Amino acid sequence: MRREFLALGATATMALGAYVLLPRRMTAPLSDAILPPAHAEGDIEIPEMVLGDADAPVTIVEYASFTCPHCATFHTNTFKKLRSDYIDTGKVKFIFREVYFDRFGLWAGMVARCGGEQRYFGMTDLIFSKQDEWAKGQPGDIVAGLKKIGLSGGLTGEQIDACLQDAEMAQALVAWYEKNAEADNVRATPSFIIDGEPYSNMGYEEFAKILDEKLAG
Repeated sequence: MRREFLALGATATMALGAYVLLPRRMTAPLSDAILPPAHAEGDIEIPEMVLGDADAPVTIVEYASFTCPHCATFHTNTFKKLRSDYIDTGKVKFIFREVYFDRFGLWAGMVARCGGEQRYFGMTDLIFSKQDEWAKGQPGDIVAGLKKIGLSGGLTGEQIDACLQDAEMAQALVAWYEKNAEADNVRATPSFIIDGEPYSNMGYEEFAKILDEKLAG
Protein backbone atom coordinates (compact mmCIF):
# COMPACT_ATOMS: atom_id res chain seq x y z
CA MET A 1 0.00 0.00 0.00
CA ARG A 2 1.33 3.42 -0.90
CA ARG A 3 1.13 6.31 1.47
CA GLU A 4 -1.78 8.53 0.46
CA PHE A 5 -1.26 12.18 -0.36
CA LEU A 6 -2.52 14.84 2.02
CA ALA A 7 -2.98 18.49 1.08
CA LEU A 8 -0.39 20.54 2.97
CA GLY A 9 -1.07 23.61 4.96
CA ALA A 10 -0.95 25.35 8.31
CA THR A 11 -2.55 28.27 10.02
CA ALA A 12 0.51 29.38 11.95
CA THR A 13 4.25 29.02 12.29
CA MET A 14 5.34 28.02 15.78
CA ALA A 15 8.83 27.51 17.12
CA LEU A 16 10.90 24.63 18.43
CA GLY A 17 13.77 26.71 19.63
CA ALA A 18 14.16 28.71 16.45
CA TYR A 19 13.25 25.97 14.01
CA VAL A 20 10.38 26.17 11.56
CA LEU A 21 7.61 24.13 13.17
CA LEU A 22 4.36 23.32 11.40
CA PRO A 23 1.63 21.01 12.69
CA ARG A 24 2.73 17.38 12.36
CA ARG A 25 0.04 16.60 9.77
CA MET A 26 -0.80 19.63 7.70
CA THR A 27 -4.32 19.44 6.27
CA ALA A 28 -5.42 23.01 5.48
CA PRO A 29 -4.14 24.94 2.45
CA LEU A 30 -1.13 27.11 3.18
CA SER A 31 -1.85 30.79 3.32
CA ASP A 32 -0.02 34.02 3.97
CA ALA A 33 -0.30 33.27 7.69
CA ILE A 34 3.10 31.58 7.64
CA LEU A 35 5.01 34.45 6.02
CA PRO A 36 4.22 37.95 4.78
CA PRO A 37 2.89 38.04 1.21
CA ALA A 38 6.24 39.33 -0.13
CA HIS A 39 7.86 35.98 0.60
CA ALA A 40 6.20 33.88 -2.09
CA GLU A 41 7.65 30.88 -3.85
CA GLY A 42 8.29 33.04 -6.91
CA ASP A 43 10.77 35.18 -4.96
CA ILE A 44 13.02 32.22 -4.12
CA GLU A 45 14.43 29.97 -6.80
CA ILE A 46 13.89 26.30 -6.01
CA PRO A 47 16.35 24.29 -8.11
CA GLU A 48 15.29 20.98 -9.60
CA MET A 49 17.43 18.15 -8.28
CA VAL A 50 18.61 16.23 -11.33
CA LEU A 51 20.80 13.22 -12.03
CA GLY A 52 21.97 12.02 -15.42
CA ASP A 53 22.54 13.49 -18.85
CA ALA A 54 20.44 16.61 -19.44
CA ASP A 55 19.87 15.39 -23.01
CA ALA A 56 18.99 11.79 -22.10
CA PRO A 57 16.22 10.35 -24.31
CA VAL A 58 13.95 9.45 -21.36
CA THR A 59 13.04 11.53 -18.31
CA ILE A 60 11.78 10.19 -14.97
CA VAL A 61 10.29 12.52 -12.37
CA GLU A 62 9.88 10.93 -8.95
CA TYR A 63 7.61 12.36 -6.27
CA ALA A 64 8.60 11.07 -2.83
CA SER A 65 8.33 11.89 0.86
CA PHE A 66 11.30 11.49 3.17
CA THR A 67 8.95 10.07 5.82
CA CYS A 68 7.35 7.51 3.46
CA PRO A 69 8.55 3.93 4.16
CA HIS A 70 7.79 2.80 0.60
CA CYS A 71 9.92 5.65 -0.73
CA ALA A 72 12.79 4.57 1.51
CA THR A 73 12.46 0.99 0.27
CA PHE A 74 12.50 2.17 -3.34
CA HIS A 75 15.62 4.27 -2.82
CA THR A 76 17.56 1.68 -0.88
CA ASN A 77 16.77 -1.06 -3.42
CA THR A 78 15.28 -0.38 -6.87
CA PHE A 79 16.76 3.08 -7.36
CA LYS A 80 20.36 1.94 -6.99
CA LYS A 81 20.05 -0.45 -9.91
CA LEU A 82 18.09 2.06 -11.99
CA ARG A 83 20.85 4.56 -11.41
CA SER A 84 23.66 2.23 -12.43
CA ASP A 85 21.86 0.78 -15.46
CA TYR A 86 19.99 3.77 -16.87
CA ILE A 87 20.89 7.10 -15.22
CA ASP A 88 24.67 6.85 -14.99
CA THR A 89 24.81 5.39 -18.51
CA GLY A 90 23.15 8.45 -20.06
CA LYS A 91 19.86 6.77 -20.97
CA VAL A 92 17.66 8.50 -18.39
CA LYS A 93 17.48 11.94 -16.83
CA PHE A 94 16.13 11.62 -13.28
CA ILE A 95 14.40 14.44 -11.40
CA PHE A 96 13.55 14.11 -7.71
CA ARG A 97 10.72 16.22 -6.30
CA GLU A 98 9.90 16.22 -2.61
CA VAL A 99 6.41 15.67 -1.20
CA TYR A 100 5.68 17.00 2.28
CA PHE A 101 3.16 14.88 4.17
CA ASP A 102 4.22 16.44 7.45
CA ARG A 103 6.64 18.89 8.99
CA PHE A 104 9.25 16.17 9.52
CA GLY A 105 9.41 15.49 5.80
CA LEU A 106 9.75 19.22 5.18
CA TRP A 107 12.62 19.45 7.68
CA ALA A 108 14.33 16.51 5.99
CA GLY A 109 13.98 18.25 2.64
CA MET A 110 15.51 21.41 4.06
CA VAL A 111 18.48 19.45 5.40
CA ALA A 112 18.87 17.55 2.13
CA ARG A 113 19.01 20.85 0.22
CA CYS A 114 21.26 22.51 2.76
CA GLY A 115 24.48 21.47 1.04
CA GLY A 116 23.32 22.51 -2.41
CA GLU A 117 22.88 20.48 -5.55
CA GLN A 118 26.29 18.80 -5.31
CA ARG A 119 25.52 17.17 -1.97
CA TYR A 120 21.78 16.63 -2.45
CA PHE A 121 21.60 13.05 -3.67
CA GLY A 122 24.24 11.85 -1.22
CA MET A 123 22.18 13.44 1.55
CA THR A 124 18.94 11.87 0.32
CA ASP A 125 20.63 8.46 0.35
CA LEU A 126 21.52 9.00 4.01
CA ILE A 127 18.06 10.28 4.93
CA PHE A 128 16.29 7.33 3.33
CA SER A 129 18.73 4.67 4.56
CA LYS A 130 18.45 5.96 8.14
CA GLN A 131 14.71 6.69 8.08
CA ASP A 132 14.01 4.19 10.88
CA GLU A 133 16.47 6.08 13.11
CA TRP A 134 15.46 9.72 12.66
CA ALA A 135 11.76 9.68 11.63
CA LYS A 136 10.30 8.91 15.04
CA GLY A 137 9.94 10.46 18.46
CA GLN A 138 9.26 14.03 19.49
CA PRO A 139 10.12 17.06 17.32
CA GLY A 140 13.36 17.58 19.22
CA ASP A 141 14.35 14.00 18.50
CA ILE A 142 13.62 14.48 14.80
CA VAL A 143 15.76 17.61 14.65
CA ALA A 144 18.61 15.87 16.46
CA GLY A 145 18.42 12.91 14.10
CA LEU A 146 18.44 15.10 11.00
CA LYS A 147 21.31 17.18 12.36
CA LYS A 148 23.29 13.99 12.91
CA ILE A 149 22.67 12.99 9.28
CA GLY A 150 23.64 16.45 8.08
CA LEU A 151 26.88 16.34 10.02
CA SER A 152 27.72 12.90 8.65
CA GLY A 153 27.04 14.26 5.15
CA GLY A 154 29.66 16.99 5.55
CA LEU A 155 27.58 19.94 6.77
CA THR A 156 28.45 21.99 9.82
CA GLY A 157 26.11 22.48 12.74
CA GLU A 158 25.86 26.15 11.88
CA GLN A 159 24.84 25.37 8.29
CA ILE A 160 22.16 22.94 9.42
CA ASP A 161 20.74 25.35 12.00
CA ALA A 162 20.58 28.13 9.41
CA CYS A 163 18.75 25.91 6.94
CA LEU A 164 16.23 24.64 9.50
CA GLN A 165 15.56 28.20 10.69
CA ASP A 166 14.88 29.54 7.19
CA ALA A 167 11.11 30.13 7.31
CA GLU A 168 11.12 31.88 3.93
CA MET A 169 12.62 28.81 2.29
CA ALA A 170 10.12 26.56 4.07
CA GLN A 171 7.24 28.61 2.67
CA ALA A 172 8.78 28.59 -0.80
CA LEU A 173 9.36 24.83 -0.74
CA VAL A 174 5.80 24.08 0.29
CA ALA A 175 4.39 26.39 -2.40
CA TRP A 176 6.70 24.77 -4.98
CA TYR A 177 5.66 21.28 -3.88
CA GLU A 178 1.94 22.10 -3.96
CA LYS A 179 2.22 23.59 -7.47
CA ASN A 180 4.10 20.55 -8.82
CA ALA A 181 1.83 18.00 -7.15
CA GLU A 182 -1.27 19.73 -8.48
CA ALA A 183 0.14 19.98 -11.99
CA ASP A 184 1.03 16.27 -12.09
CA ASN A 185 -2.02 15.09 -10.08
CA VAL A 186 0.18 13.41 -7.47
CA ARG A 187 -1.90 11.64 -4.83
CA ALA A 188 0.50 9.10 -3.32
CA THR A 189 4.19 8.39 -2.94
CA PRO A 190 6.30 7.25 -4.50
CA SER A 191 4.81 8.30 -7.81
CA PHE A 192 6.59 8.62 -11.14
CA ILE A 193 6.15 10.60 -14.33
CA ILE A 194 8.02 8.91 -17.19
CA ASP A 195 8.12 11.04 -20.33
CA GLY A 196 4.91 12.71 -19.23
CA GLU A 197 3.03 9.53 -18.31
CA PRO A 198 2.08 8.78 -14.67
CA TYR A 199 3.07 5.50 -13.01
CA SER A 200 2.66 4.01 -9.55
CA ASN A 201 5.40 2.45 -7.47
CA MET A 202 6.96 -0.61 -9.09
CA GLY A 203 9.95 -2.92 -8.92
CA TYR A 204 13.09 -2.83 -11.02
CA GLU A 205 11.88 -5.34 -13.62
CA GLU A 206 8.75 -3.30 -14.39
CA PHE A 207 10.78 -0.12 -14.58
CA ALA A 208 13.31 -1.72 -16.92
CA LYS A 209 10.59 -2.98 -19.24
CA ILE A 210 8.97 0.45 -19.52
CA LEU A 211 12.29 2.22 -19.99
CA ASP A 212 13.53 -0.27 -22.58
CA GLU A 213 10.32 0.15 -24.56
CA LYS A 214 10.64 3.94 -24.50
CA LEU A 215 14.31 3.79 -25.44
CA ALA A 216 13.54 1.45 -28.33
CA GLY A 217 10.72 3.62 -29.60
